[in-house]
Amino acid sequence: MRSIFILVFILSNIVSFAQNSTTETFKNDSLIIVTKNPEKGFYHDYILFIPKKTVLHKKIFLLVEPNNTGKITDSIEVHKKYAVDLASVSSVGNNISTELRIPLLVPIFPRPASQPLIYTHALDRDAMLEKLPELKRLDLQLLEMVNDARSVLASMHIQVAPKFFMNGFSASATFTNRFSFIHPGKIKALAIGGFNGNLMLPLDEINGIKLNYPIGTNDFRELFGYGFDSGIYRSIPQFIYMGKLDDNDAVQFDDAYNENERNIINNNIGRYVPERYLKCQLIYQENNITPIFKTYESIGHWTTSAMNLEVIKFFLRQMQEK
Repeated sequence: MRSIFILVFILSNIVSFAQNSTTETFKNDSLIIVTKNPEKGFYHDYILFIPKKTVLHKKIFLLVEPNNTGKITDSIEVHKKYAVDLASVSSVGNNISTELRIPLLVPIFPRPASQPLIYTHALDRDAMLEKLPELKRLDLQLLEMVNDARSVLASMHIQVAPKFFMNGFSASATFTNRFSFIHPGKIKALAIGGFNGNLMLPLDEINGIKLNYPIGTNDFRELFGYGFDSGIYRSIPQFIYMGKLDDNDAVQFDDAYNENERNIINNNIGRYVPERYLKCQLIYQENNITPIFKTYESIGHWTTSAMNLEVIKFFLRQMQEK
């Protein structure tokens, strides 16, 4: 039987409801840690944050935000601590979940110091080629977590739609960006910010140079067994934002890109984050991919309450669309 550990911020029974004449809702902010289940396809625990006033018995959206510890360590407890903090306190995702009253899923993926070049939290190429079961195809593991979460939430009378929202900042933005290219049909809408220097491109090549994952889509069929579905991808509403002073550039580091990938990006997309961001926008627009792009003045690699509010409003609009 599944083991589920439940932490409730307000000391009362987790399955207690607030009810009025028209709507039944979840009463308390609640955090659930669901243990790994390799038989179901996921080798790591995941977290569900359910904000108070989450509506019951009516279909709502699940929000997914990949975890980002910000450092390497072989201690899964460290990754767990950061993921719990992300889910319950300090993230754009928690803000979205709380304000829109929708559940938030955060995986507890490792980022091992013993394998420092595998940037799991950004879903890099090394991660996608990894054969160790615990690290293999984290994108598919995340999808199985989502499937499992449906059952967990359904047992609490919370119904979630087939497609889900995704959100991320920094490495988790990069994870989300890449995940959306691989599984565009799973996502209702996404928002990403501070994406570590380079967006994935909807191109097989640039200037005659093949663009393999994670720069482009040239080897999708080889890696995933199917090609990039540009039609479905174009249909995803996206909000992509950067601080004008954000110079956090993962491109120049070996854990994020190898030397060949780095040279391709620097020589064909841009050597610095601001010019690269503009080039990525142009390429998206030339390929009829039309996210809302926004740059925030006097902001570096962080978010503000005003930025968080814009992200919340973006997802609210998606919830209001039929």
